[in-house]
Amino acid sequence: MMPRLNFTGLRPIANGRGVARAAALLTAGLLLAGSARAQVQDYPRPRPDLDKLIQELFAEPESDQVPYEDLYENLLQFLQTPLNLNTANREELGSLLLLSQTQITALLEHRQLNGPLLALYELQTIRGFDVRTIYRLAPFVTVGTTDPNAARGPLWQRIWQEDNNALFLRYERVLQQRTGYTPAVPNSNGDLPTRYLGSPDKMLVRFRTSHARDFSVGFAAEKDAGEQFTWDAKTRRYGFDYYSAHFALFDRGRLKSVVIGDYQLQFGQGLLLSSGLQVGKGAETITTLRRSNVGVRPYSSVLETAFFRGAAATVAITPALKLTGFASRKRIDATLRTSDVVDSLRQADDFNEFASGFIITGFHRTPTELQNRQSLGETVTGGDLSFAPGNGRLNLGLTAVNTLLSRPLQKRAEPYNLYEFSGRQNLATSLHYGYGWRNLSLFGETARSSSGGLGTINGLLASLGPTVDASVLYRRYDRNFHTLYGNALGENTRNINESGLYLGLKVRPIARWELSAYYDQFRFPWLRFQAGAPTKGYDWLVRVSFAPNKTSQLYAQIRTRLKEYDADGTRPMPEPVPVLRRSLLLFYDTSPTQNLSLRTRVQGVHYRENDGPQRTGYLLAQDVTVQPWPRLRLTARYALFDTDDYDTRQYVYEQDVLYAFSIPVLYGRGTRYYALAEYKINRRLTLWLRFANTRYRNQKTVGSGLDEIQGSERSDVKAQLRVAL
Repeated sequence: MMPRLNFTGLRPIANGRGVARAAALLTAGLLLAGSARAQVQDYPRPRPDLDKLIQELFAEPESDQVPYEDLYENLLQFLQTPLNLNTANREELGSLLLLSQTQITALLEHRQLNGPLLALYELQTIRGFDVRTIYRLAPFVTVGTTDPNAARGPLWQRIWQEDNNALFLRYERVLQQRTGYTPAVPNSNGDLPTRYLGSPDKMLVRFRTSHARDFSVGFAAEKDAGEQFTWDAKTRRYGFDYYSAHFALFDRGRLKSVVIGDYQLQFGQGLLLSSGLQVGKGAETITTLRRSNVGVRPYSSVLETAFFRGAAATVAITPALKLTGFASRKRIDATLRTSDVVDSLRQADDFNEFASGFIITGFHRTPTELQNRQSLGETVTGGDLSFAPGNGRLNLGLTAVNTLLSRPLQKRAEPYNLYEFSGRQNLATSLHYGYGWRNLSLFGETARSSSGGLGTINGLLASLGPTVDASVLYRRYDRNFHTLYGNALGENTRNINESGLYLGLKVRPIARWELSAYYDQFRFPWLRFQAGAPTKGYDWLVRVSFAPNKTSQLYAQIRTRLKEYDADGTRPMPEPVPVLRRSLLLFYDTSPTQNLSLRTRVQGVHYRENDGPQRTGYLLAQDVTVQPWPRLRLTARYALFDTDDYDTRQYVYEQDVLYAFSIPVLYGRGTRYYALAEYKINRRLTLWLRFANTRYRNQKTVGSGLDEIQGSERSDVKAQLRVAL
C-alpha cells in the first residue's frame, strides 16, 4: 500500500504567479504544519508502486531473459537519491520517463518566472501537472536547495553521517532437487555427465550510500545457484563469483562528475552508449521514446554485462560546453575457438584463434561455463563533447567509442553473419542533437562504425493540444553497422540490419479516460537468424485506460505483431512466411481502503504461422495486498494458465523483494501462486520473505537439461534483509 499525499484540489493556473502561487504556498504551509520557508523539503515521500509503474511503461514482457532489473535501475537510483526539481535540467527531468516534454517545459518556465519550488504541492499550480502525475512523480523527486554546495562539510563526514544508506543481504533457492545437483553416474561409455559444481543457493550482498549531486559509494557481491563459493586465483574466483564497486563525486566546481569503478554511460539516443531504463516500444507511447543525455552514472546492478569498469569524468569547459572522457578495461565471457580452416563465407581476415561470440548470461556453474568465464579481454575508451546553452532548449554532442578485444571476434560461418562485426577493434563515432521549441521536441543521433556502416535515428514529439500528444520516429541501421554498447529503439535485439517508422499517439478525450496507441512498420534488408531472405513486418498496440477515481484504474490492451521467419521443412532454400502473434490484456487495479489493494489480470495470446492452425494461450491472475498494521505488508497472487505450446507462453510481472524483479515464463497447463511478506522490524531493519510455487497438470517433469525436476511442481524461496547503517 502507498501512503496517500493529501493534495488539495487546486486547479492549475497557466502563469503560475499571483493568486496561484500564494494559494500553493498557503496550502503547503497548512499541510506542513507551519513549516518555515527554508524547509522546502518536508513532505512525506510516498511508497513507490514499482509493479504498477512498470506495467504502465512496458507494453508486455516478451522474454524472461531480458535484463529487467537493469532496465528499471534508473528509477531505483532516483528512489534512493531523489531528483531535485529545483536544480534538474531538461535532460535529467526527461530521464525520469514520467513527464512529457510539455510538462518539463512548463516546470522550467515556472522556475524561471517564480524561482525555486517551495514544496511538492506547488506542482499543482503548473500547467499540465494533474494529481495522477504528481502521485507517480512524488517517490522519485525532492524539492531542495538550489545550491549543491550549501551544506557540505568534509567528505568523509558526509559519507559517515548520511542517512540514505542500506546494506542488503539476499538468499534464494529452488526447493526441489534438479538434475544438475544429483550425483553423477557414469554412462554406457564410462563418461561422467556434466553437473553443477556449486550449491543450489543463490546469495547477494549489496551496499550503497549516496546523496543527490554529492557522492555515491557502493559495492555488490553475488553467487548464482550452481556456482561455487571458492577462492582460486588461477580462475580469478575470490569467494563470490561476481563483484562490483564504485566511488563517485558530483558538482565539484567545473568537475561535474567523476566515477571510479563500475559505471554506465548514456549519450544521445543510445546508438553508441545506452544504459539505465530503456523501455522501447511500450504502452507509454510518448515520454519513453526520447532518450535523455544523462552522461556518466554509477553502476550498482548485479547484472554481469552492459557496464564499464575503470574511470569516467565530466568537466565543464564553459557553462554550456561539457567534456566527458572514459576508459574501461575488464574481462568478459566468450566462447573461444581455434581453426585453420578458411571458409568461403568469411572475409579476408580469418583467424586461427578467435572468439565466436559473447556470453551474457553471467552463469559459471559447469566446467564449460568456467572455461568461458572472463576468457576475453575488453578495453573501451572514448568521450563525448556536449553543448547545451543555459535555456536548455538545444543540445548538441559528438561521441566517440573505441573498443579493443584481446582476441578477434569471428562469428559462425552462416549467411546471416556475413556482415557481422569481425576483428579486434571497432571505432564508432556519432553526432547527436535535441531541440525543444514550444510544444515540439526534435531529437536524433547518427553514427558510423569502422566498417563504414551507418546508423541513424530521428524523432519528433509534439503536443497537438492540451489533450493530444503525438510522436514520430524513423530509424535505419545498416547491415554492417556495428555498436557493442548501443541499444537504441528497434525491433531487433541489436541495432543492425533494420529500418523502420514508428508513429505514436496519446489522447485524453474526457476526464479520467486515456487512449494510447502506436504503429511500427519495419523491414530487415539482409538475412537474420531464422530468416533466410530479407523480411518485413509490423507491430501495433492500442490501450484504453479509465481511472474511476484516484485509487482505481482499468485498462484494456491489444497488441498485434507480424514478423517473417523461415517455414518449417527440409527444402534447400528456406522461404520466410508471416508469423502473427496477437495478445490481449485486461487489467483492473483498485484500493477500496488505504490498507487493501486488489489487482485482476486476464491476458491471452493467439499465434499463427502462415496459414497454419491458430494456437492459443491464456492466463488469469488475482493479486491481493493488505497492510494489517504499519510495519507489516502482505502480498499474494493466484494464477491459472493454459497454453497450447511454448510459442503461446505467458509472461507476467510479479511483485518481489526490493531491488529484485520476477517475471517467470508459464506454458502448458497449471497454476502458480506466490506470497510476499515485508516486515519492518525497527527503524534500521526490514525483512522480506517470498515463496512461489508453480504446479503443472499432466507433466512428469519440470524444466529441461540440468534444471530438470522430477515431478510436476517447482517451488522457490527468497529472503532479504535491509540494514540501514
